[in-house]
Amino acid sequence: MTARRKNVYSVAKRSVFKALTNAYSGRKQKKRDFRSLWIVRINAACRAHGIPYNRFINGLKTANIALNRKSLADMAVNDPAGFEQVITKIQREAVAK
Repeated sequence: MTARRKNVYSVAKRSVFKALTNAYSGRKQKKRDFRSLWIVRINAACRAHGIPYNRFINGLKTANIALNRKSLADMAVNDPAGFEQVITKIQREAVAK
């Protein structure tokens, strides 16, 4: 089959259409994969500070902290001190309410 792709037009055409279909779905899958990676990273950093992911995200909303998951995951990996400050602010807001 692979030897015919370079010589037979109809087989080559089918291969190109299949490749374009896979590329389209791959672009959608990439977004899902990155979001799940960010969630895993945030969850690991939160649990290291003793707070689960769902309470952390809820705390972000109640404390009116507008950081997206991409920046939070980057902060968790590259700036642990800054991420810890976000967690302490969330915990202070939870105690105040």
